[in-house]
Amino acid sequence: MNQFQYINDKTLNQFTLLDAKMTDFSYSKHAHEEYSLGVTLQGRQDFFCQRAFHKSPSGGVIVFNPDDIHDGQSGVTEHLEYVMLYVHPDEFTPMFNALGYTKNAAPRVACPLLNDPVLAQQILALKQLTHSGNYTRIDGEAALFNIAHSLIKHTGCAIDPLSISSKKDTLLLKAKDYIMANLANDISIDDIAAAATMSKYHFIRLFNQQFGITPHQYVLNCRINQARKYIESGLSSSRVALDAGFADNSHLNRHFKRIFGLTPKASPKLAFIYQ
Repeated sequence: MNQFQYINDKTLNQFTLLDAKMTDFSYSKHAHEEYSLGVTLQGRQDFFCQRAFHKSPSGGVIVFNPDDIHDGQSGVTEHLEYVMLYVHPDEFTPMFNALGYTKNAAPRVACPLLNDPVLAQQILALKQLTHSGNYTRIDGEAALFNIAHSLIKHTGCAIDPLSISSKKDTLLLKAKDYIMANLANDISIDDIAAAATMSKYHFIRLFNQQFGITPHQYVLNCRINQARKYIESGLSSSRVALDAGFADNSHLNRHFKRIFGLTPKASPKLAFIYQ
């Protein structure tokens, strides 16, 4: 049995995700306009690309550059299961530029089969977000930027260091003020960067260099802290998630437990920990 499920990004329409299960299907040779980044989950994926044959085992990462001719099929008798992420170069270009890539041509990965557990996990994390449906715009943007950061490393391009001027420092502090004033809203990196009067991905890079944390991580941390204060004040659980800026209770529970080891419902007296 062959199953192919395509899901589009619900927040900013920046990517498409494919969940595929194949037993007796073979792709004809073809190419995509997008970067295609996949993770083999079960079985083995055999394919031809860049004038060579490749065999992707479970955990293997596949990267097809835009216009790379390739095919694909299961390489073993058991069924093949994999996830594939499609991102148009127009979406990745500003991210690559923010990371120090300044050439006009889109960067290309030399080998289509990679052993990169970090990139694999980043792709699967984006899959989990997409399937959960309960994520904010800034979650999706951050996940995609992390993938761009890992991808650019495989192109052999150096990432230039940035300098922080006093003016930029002031603008970044304005961005932090904007975040604190808008925690309950579904803010995006675009919104925060606009408050700092910077381009989105240049802002991400500067913020990370200045504060040692990405804007997404900072927003998430502020929302968790705000949720904790609401819990300690006795606010109902149905209000805590939305008032702290989370998509829903499940979204809050997932991130809250990663910080405190407990869900908000299991920690009504969390305030005593901090006294």
